[in-house]
Amino acid sequence: MMLIAALANTGKAQPVEGRIRYLKTSNWTKMISAVDYLSKQQRERVTYMWGSRSEWKQYTEMYLKPGNTFYKDSEEQAEADDDGYSWRRDEYSIWRNFNDGRIIDMIQLLGKVYIIEDTLKPQNWKILNDIKEVAGHICMNASWYDSLKQQSVIAWFAMDMPISGGPERFCGLPGLILEVDINDGAMVITADKIELKPITTEMDLPKKMKGKHVHEHDYFAVLQKHMKERKDSEEPPFWGIRY
Repeated sequence: MMLIAALANTGKAQPVEGRIRYLKTSNWTKMISAVDYLSKQQRERVTYMWGSRSEWKQYTEMYLKPGNTFYKDSEEQAEADDDGYSWRRDEYSIWRNFNDGRIIDMIQLLGKVYIIEDTLKPQNWKILNDIKEVAGHICMNASWYDSLKQQSVIAWFAMDMPISGGPERFCGLPGLILEVDINDGAMVITADKIELKPITTEMDLPKKMKGKHVHEHDYFAVLQKHMKERKDSEEPPFWGIRY
């Protein structure tokens, strides 16, 4: 923890407000390779099917102000040939209030929209000692293992940006998460543009939120059931859920 304190002091951390664009790179071949219950033949078949087009990119974005973050998929295209991805984008809106310790999420899971309202329960991170630069900020790394999705996660957080948010549903570190690596490159989410500016209505909740209202444990129960069913049928679990 002494290194964290030193970085915080030298980074002259100040309240942050603005927008961050993340580049999310997904690799189907690596996703399939990380599913340990699939046979070698199944993994090789997926690799053959996808060939050189196993990787694709998209932008996501986060709006933030002291104590609050809002994360969603971006309307910007990261690839010129995304084949109209915008019209088939699933609902995915993630609000975090760190002052009150509350979350509100709208997530489409298996074709159904869930509105999750609950207390904030951050991941149980293990802070490591590596340092690198991400989007012009010196970051430290931390690790966490998602036992439900069987994902090894490495996050890089900026000590000079004192807010505990991050992309997707990741949060709970001493600084803003600017990069996440899931299952050794199966998915990498990296901040590539940081715009510090006043935020007005960008983080407001919609006046009407259509979906099934649940607590977080209800959402995880649906996800757990799906993961078990896919494992029992020896099929990849990714279709219909957020990786």
